[in-house]
Amino acid sequence: MVRLALSIAVVFIDLSAASAGTVKMRAGWAVIDTRQSFQVLVERLEATVRSEKMGIVTTASASEGAKGAGVAIPGNKVFGVFRNDFARRMLGSSVAAGIEAPIRIYITENQDGTATLSYKKPSTVFAPYADEGGDALKSVGAELDGIFARIAERATSDK
Repeated sequence: MVRLALSIAVVFIDLSAASAGTVKMRAGWAVIDTRQSFQVLVERLEATVRSEKMGIVTTASASEGAKGAGVAIPGNKVFGVFRNDFARRMLGSSVAAGIEAPIRIYITENQDGTATLSYKKPSTVFAPYADEGGDALKSVGAELDGIFARIAERATSDK
């Protein structure tokens, strides 16, 4: 009887792990599990960033690097997203905060073939510089929070 109960518990744990996204929610983050494939979500994010008048400043992908070495790992890609007018405003209030730009959006492939989009909210990213950047930096973070939320919503929607 104990073996049966233990077996059932293991199955439920495995099922919940398989259906859970690759990135877990944490304070100050946005994490959106989707039904989209990794490649579709990457393409939708790229198009949505452009439509929100933001720029993809950097990209990095361990899965692409691994593929080049002949190793297959689940898809992942980091996009650095920003815009020059925000950079100027941010630097005008805190030079130290410049190390945080561009703000990163992370797409990861889940075990079931779907993908997860996640990012640290810009206001969270800039929070450690509040003593130096004051209300001006908080304003930049809040404005970017809205833009990043729209990007995430549009890229991950089923429409």
